[in-house]
Amino acid sequence: MGGVISSIIGGGGEEAVAGNEYEQSRVMKFTSSARWQLLFNEIKESSKLLVVDFSASWCGPCRMIEPAFIAMAAKFTDVDFVKLDVDDLRDVAKEFNVTGMPTFVLVKNGKEIDRIVGARKDELEKKVVKHRA
Repeated sequence: MGGVISSIIGGGGEEAVAGNEYEQSRVMKFTSSARWQLLFNEIKESSKLLVVDFSASWCGPCRMIEPAFIAMAAKFTDVDFVKLDVDDLRDVAKEFNVTGMPTFVLVKNGKEIDRIVGARKDELEKKVVKHRA
């Protein structure tokens, strides 16, 4: 993803995740549907696993699993991790039929291959391991 993604989100600019824990993480956060669409269009050409965390700032379970999600991003460097706030990107959440939070959608070649609804860290990690190969 390298250069194109860097040019889209910059080297830690507005789309880099706000908050101390994200500044040092590999998790990308998008607050713009247009920027998200640029990334999504690019990953359609890639068999690399993308894990999308649909969450909200007011969601307790979302905040509870956040450190584990960041840790997984550090552990699985061959996987891309993205966080989308459903309040900021309602259209994207609707497109992915997100009805509960957190919802984790695993994507390869632009297609959803798996999904987990709820803050189920162990299940999420098992599915990341299963699909990253």
